[in-house]
Amino acid sequence: MATASNEYLLLSRGQWDADKSAEQIQSAIDDFYAWYERLVSEGKFKRGRRLAAAAKLVNRVGVTDGPFAETKEIIGGYWFIVASSLQEAATIAAENPCVACGLSYEIRPIELGRASAYRESSEMPSRR
Repeated sequence: MATASNEYLLLSRGQWDADKSAEQIQSAIDDFYAWYERLVSEGKFKRGRRLAAAAKLVNRVGVTDGPFAETKEIIGGYWFIVASSLQEAATIAAENPCVACGLSYEIRPIELGRASAYRESSEMPSRR
């Protein structure tokens, strides 16, 4: 079984191409699930989930309704890829049948350590 050190979070982003028919999109979805189940059975994917459209934003101001991203940045779901490198994870994600219909995918390595104010991380502002 894989450890977190070789797991990558895969975020589904964007929306379907407006010029694609419902049949074309459904075909891509069906192909996705066949591709996905094959990769799960091969140990290259761990299960994730699609995300619902409703959202809330919690920050120091309080709680507000969402979603809050631009259309191209909407996150539609998440999964986990098991790979030996970020490049291998990207190569696997590039085979996703939904790419041809407009969706894009962000792949992020999962960090093992705790956050620290003294170490560079995705949340730390750049101090160049």
